[in-house]
Amino acid sequence: MLSRSQARRVTLAAQGFRDSAHTRPTMRTFSRALARTVVLQIDSVNVLQRAHYMPLYSRMGPYDIGLLGRASEQRPRRVVEYWAHVAAFMPVELWPLMAHRMRRYREHGHPWLGAEDRAALAASLLAEVRERGPSTARDLDDGLPRVRDHWGWNWSQTKRVLEHLFVAGDLAVAGRNAQFERRFDLPERVLPPYVLATATPTDAEAHVELVRRAAIAHGVGTEPCLRDYFRMRGEDSRVAVATLVETGELVPVRVEGWDRQAYLHRDAALPRDVHARALLSPFDPVVWERTRTEKLFGFHYRIEIYVPEPQRTYGYYVLPFLLGDELVGRVDLKADRRAAGGQGRLRVLGAYSEPDAPSDAGPELAAELRTLARWLGLAGVVIADRGDLAPVLASELR
Repeated sequence: MLSRSQARRVTLAAQGFRDSAHTRPTMRTFSRALARTVVLQIDSVNVLQRAHYMPLYSRMGPYDIGLLGRASEQRPRRVVEYWAHVAAFMPVELWPLMAHRMRRYREHGHPWLGAEDRAALAASLLAEVRERGPSTARDLDDGLPRVRDHWGWNWSQTKRVLEHLFVAGDLAVAGRNAQFERRFDLPERVLPPYVLATATPTDAEAHVELVRRAAIAHGVGTEPCLRDYFRMRGEDSRVAVATLVETGELVPVRVEGWDRQAYLHRDAALPRDVHARALLSPFDPVVWERTRTEKLFGFHYRIEIYVPEPQRTYGYYVLPFLLGDELVGRVDLKADRRAAGGQGRLRVLGAYSEPDAPSDAGPELAAELRTLARWLGLAGVVIADRGDLAPVLASELR
């Protein structure tokens, strides 16, 4: 039986929050952090910093975001985009493990992309990418009619077919342009040769390996937790969990307050304490499965980006604040890059403590906000009068 506190410490250690800090994070530091998270969820919202940069910051501290650019766009590529959780960067060696998913998309399509036959356009686009090299949908778009029918997206038929070719593995992402548009290219021009030469695992082998990596990243989790890490199907993850239990790699355990069977990875560390201090992106692996977050931390968390402003409880882009092994508060943040004559300000639009937050939560959060502002290249922090932590932060940051 694990206490809830022990389960938190197992999780945070697995996610890299006990790794020693590096004065100047390097590619080696990046690789260590990526080994902990395995995937970095991609999201286009840029009110603070794009989502895929934030988990690295939370674990490494201030770092040069060019490290991720080098890892994803320069040889030897270390990471590549794919629908690993949702849209995410993942280690290049996971590409063969996604072959079963690519095949499913190739055979059955993608629910977002419509069902009509676009085989001729797909063949034409593949040929054009082969000739042109890395290309965005805008580069290849021939002016076909666009539609606006999903969260305001405005996808042409060209874009839809390119996205299908991407999820089917016929195209890969060579990088993103300044407008955050994918630049598509042939997989053989994106992925390292050793990845392309790797034998494709069976579906069962891929399922086991994905659950194994999820279990290492979580430390401890239920089958639904492990399933969610790579957004697997239940019938696949359940069999994979059973296989890893049989081999002894997953150890069935009970966790205080959890109503489901949990599984501890046999190599998971159980530290006596965790002295973390970090702001977590809404898309950080520690908090992206909201039911797990509530079970582990007693922290009810919902992102409110798509909630109309009058109905929001905490704000538009709210980050949980991790202190020690607890989530002790949350802050609604915005990077106002045009403020103060272009020097920029980190705006704290709301700051709230949790009911059992320690007395040092406010000062520690203030110190973390200073560090975050410097990393973002902003000249200062401005506190709005909203939330119970606002007066403390204003005093600390005055």
